[in-house]
Amino acid sequence: MQNKTLSAGDQVESRCTKCRKVTNHIVIAMTGDTPSKVQCNTCEGQHKFRAPTAEPKKRAVRKPVDPKIAEQKAWDKLELDDTQAVAYSMDKAYKVGDVIKHKKFGLGQVQEIGGTRKIGVLFADGLKTMRCK
Repeated sequence: MQNKTLSAGDQVESRCTKCRKVTNHIVIAMTGDTPSKVQCNTCEGQHKFRAPTAEPKKRAVRKPVDPKIAEQKAWDKLELDDTQAVAYSMDKAYKVGDVIKHKKFGLGQVQEIGGTRKIGVLFADGLKTMRCK
């Protein structure tokens, strides 16, 4: 810690964002008793004041989401009405939200239109790519 009160133009040690190390800086602007903006004496870059002992912020590590688990959660949230379901046929055109009934996979809902003549349908087994008109 420094014993004297800082003001604009004084030298202070700060963590430089460009040099990526602690160097001498000149105070450009103050907020109360602490420097808010400084200029590096080495690279002449201007940035916010960062105390020399400040640790770099740690980023949160995201765990990859298993697609099967995500699909199962999406399936559990669906409330499908089998009375509105239409029998699946490759010769029909479908839109997102349509409920279809497939011979092998059972009841499903169209989740996405995947290019020409393809749809993504969410069944209890997971997301399946199906052919359509």
